Amino acid sequence: MSAAANPFGLGTESPYIEVRRREWAELAPSTALPLRESELHALRGLGDQLDLHEVAEVYHPLSRLLNLYAGAARRLHRETSDFLGERASRTPFIIAVAGSVAVGKSTIARLLRELLSRWEDTPRVELVTTDGFLYPNAELEARGIMHRKGFPESYDQRALVEFVAAIKAGAAEVRAPFYSHLAYDIVPSSSVIVRRPDILILEGLNVLQPPRPGTELALSDLFDFSIYVDAEEAHVAQWYESRFLKLQRGAFTNPNSYFHRYASLTEDAALARARELWSTINAPNLRENIEPTRSRATLVLRKDADHTVQTVLLRKL
Repeated sequence: MSAAANPFGLGTESPYIEVRRREWAELAPSTALPLRESELHALRGLGDQLDLHEVAEVYHPLSRLLNLYAGAARRLHRETSDFLGERASRTPFIIAVAGSVAVGKSTIARLLRELLSRWEDTPRVELVTTDGFLYPNAELEARGIMHRKGFPESYDQRALVEFVAAIKAGAAEVRAPFYSHLAYDIVPSSSVIVRRPDILILEGLNVLQPPRPGTELALSDLFDFSIYVDAEEAHVAQWYESRFLKLQRGAFTNPNSYFHRYASLTEDAALARARELWSTINAPNLRENIEPTRSRATLVLRKDADHTVQTVLLRKL
């Protein structure tokens, strides 16, 4: 392990410790990996190359680290309550997972939910994505920003902050809007309900954004731990194109899919459309909004061209 060598243009000194894959794997818990191949298959996202070997070497140690952080937060809460002479209710430990489209953050969030729930002291783990806080398509159209869906301004930031703040305050039940990837829109009659979990994982493109001008609280101010899933832009672009082609042959063939119009494209035409979407929407969002928040993360997972994590950067305490 060593200090990261100027990973984000922060000068000669870095606030991160850099751990190579082999060293990180040696930190794996002595307990057996609590996951079977059939379970991993259900968690794996389209195009992800994740296997049990990587789960054992990368994500099992990460789940233990997160478990330790959550335990330390509980102990600090007890000691603070004793110091103040009160018995305040314990609140959920909140973990954010950020990164580009197609980088694999959704799979990582689902996997961490499963691994963390199998540690004895954190059995109740909930996962919420920020997709539910996108404005409905009709609102995006009315604002003239449908082409910027996924950019910070396309989210109801106030509702998102209020949702996480209510969970952090220990509310008995908090509801989030439900987003359908098939319809590519909010489903008005549905919601996601969160009831006082031990851990909440919040996954999304822009969860690490700093406070907006004129606001006092940023969403990231409410997090106890944050993870940024990192990779070279060229690799992410290739993963996006590959995923688009698989969706075009799969989910897009459903007549109810918002993207059904792409199902009849030839492979060359579909690839051209994927590249257009990447260059006009996803790449600009990555460069302007998502990647600049990387240095705000507690931990950075750096992926190689084959989707495997090769380096872990952990912020120094």
